[in-house]
Amino acid sequence: MRVKENIRIVDPACGDTVMQLVLEPVDGSQVKPFTAGQFVRIAVPGLKEPAPGYFAIASGPEVTSSYEFYIKNAGPLSAHLCALQPGDELDLEGPMGKGFNLEAYKGSDIYLIGVGTGIAPLRSVWSHIIHHRSDFGKVAIYAGFLTSLHQLLTDELTDLSHHGIEVSITLETGHENWDGPIGYVQHALEQDDIDGSNAIACLAGMSAMVDACTETLHHLGFDDSRILLNY
Repeated sequence: MRVKENIRIVDPACGDTVMQLVLEPVDGSQVKPFTAGQFVRIAVPGLKEPAPGYFAIASGPEVTSSYEFYIKNAGPLSAHLCALQPGDELDLEGPMGKGFNLEAYKGSDIYLIGVGTGIAPLRSVWSHIIHHRSDFGKVAIYAGFLTSLHQLLTDELTDLSHHGIEVSITLETGHENWDGPIGYVQHALEQDDIDGSNAIACLAGMSAMVDACTETLHHLGFDDSRILLNY
């Protein structure tokens, strides 16, 4: 596949670099269909180094012309991907992983919980939900970021209210103008005392975050069958 767009999506004052990488088939065909939350293996053609890596698809399954990814510059491969220009080519394998298949959960409330670039597969899910909004009850997103400079998709998350989707943003480090939750996303879940009686939760992020949120969700009435991971 080739690069269609590669755009920085965090504040220039942020110490991290996160890019929105959009890849399209070289021959102009459609991308392979996938389930929201699945990921692909990306490799640089003709090179053993940097080693290939796995990245969640951030675009919704209804988009058939390209795949979108959020790439944080955090290693040799991601550094290479962050520097790509339109027209550059990459090798992709997949989609793979089980993703978040919501077919069996129609009528349920949906909670999407992730931090940092871990919201990429969740963005695929909420994009899918928007196309099928009447199939689900309450939909809420709990996203966590280090600081306000590290926030991703600020405008898009704000606009989700137009689709009946609630959004809670937690900052690990707040500031004087911040009136939202401070700490970790599991603290926001506890504070809101969310109802797990007819709900599922989709978790995406680092293992420590997933473990902490899973423990909190158990306390809120979610059993393991209603706590979904995409791998």
